[in-house]
Amino acid sequence: MFTLLGTDPDSLARRGRLVTRHGTIETPIFMPVGTQGTVKSVSPDELTALHAQIILGNTYHLFIRPGMDVIRHFGGLHEFMQWNGPILTDSGGFQVFSLAKLRKITEEGVHFQSHLDGSPMFLGPREAMETQATLGSDICMLFDECPPYPCQREYAADSLARTLRWAAVCKEVPTPGLKFGIVQGSSFHDLRRESAEALVAIGFDGYAVGGVSVGEPEPEMMRAVEAAIPYLPADRPRYAMGLGTPPQMLEMIARGIDMFDCVLPTRIARNGTAFTATGTLNLKNAPFTFDKGPIEDGCTCPACRTFSRGYLRHLVKAEEILGLRLISLHNLHFYLHLMAQVRSHLEAGTFAGFRRQFVAAYKPSREPAP
Repeated sequence: MFTLLGTDPDSLARRGRLVTRHGTIETPIFMPVGTQGTVKSVSPDELTALHAQIILGNTYHLFIRPGMDVIRHFGGLHEFMQWNGPILTDSGGFQVFSLAKLRKITEEGVHFQSHLDGSPMFLGPREAMETQATLGSDICMLFDECPPYPCQREYAADSLARTLRWAAVCKEVPTPGLKFGIVQGSSFHDLRRESAEALVAIGFDGYAVGGVSVGEPEPEMMRAVEAAIPYLPADRPRYAMGLGTPPQMLEMIARGIDMFDCVLPTRIARNGTAFTATGTLNLKNAPFTFDKGPIEDGCTCPACRTFSRGYLRHLVKAEEILGLRLISLHNLHFYLHLMAQVRSHLEAGTFAGFRRQFVAAYKPSREPAP
């Protein structure tokens, strides 16, 4: 299942390999987000060409639309969307608590109203796992409650206790794929430890750190990971859910994280913003109008191989779909290539220097000279 291939002498960074039903994943890895059975504006063939190893789908959204009758009719999510590689599915817990118009939490699960039409629905630990089994997920996330930030300790403790009871239920539901537990506990380090130790005692194929990147300051995000990692087994993959920026991922890798997902590459692409090794570029800006250069020198993505910044700016300003597609391809390539570089540096024993230089050079926004 998961093989630890090597460790970094200067940090907790790891080089690993995770075997799933639909293929082998080299870690550390970034997973493009295909919430509704598609990575926005990018086809499965294009994802393969970008060397995406695994993508993410979402139980909540697919449960609501198109629904499990449709997914079942097509033989699972892989067949439905024509993606032949591994798929990880989030349990839907975060979306239930963040998107549902009205919800009521019970011991059995959550009664809520669909964010699409307000119709009454129910999702609990058993239903979430059965849905992921229908989807044919290679990695199934446990159904959990993601507490808001900030929250009172009493709320976080009660939420965690319920999440752990749900984890035991999830464990018993048969699924074709691997099961990952989710460490919760908000900003309370003792609760994070309690969560990690309890999940390990139940026993899962991998472990995620959840409830991060939900509005807390970045140092608090890092501390949440640091509070959980010492209590997770070295022979299981570790996944930080829903983040992050390129420097955040490198810092998380140095703290022992193996897997990431984030909507940023495609989300900011739709606003005309591109990632580079020294920060983001807003291609809507006027100084790019006559720029004949690629988004980033040396980049081998489909956009940079062929098109200029000036042309991409024109497409974005004209609201042409090709513009957001090309920038999405570039941003996904950037994230996936960054992980490939990390793996190479871990193998060569040079990760510490790479991490230090990258983080120092990266600025959140890199504006062109006027």
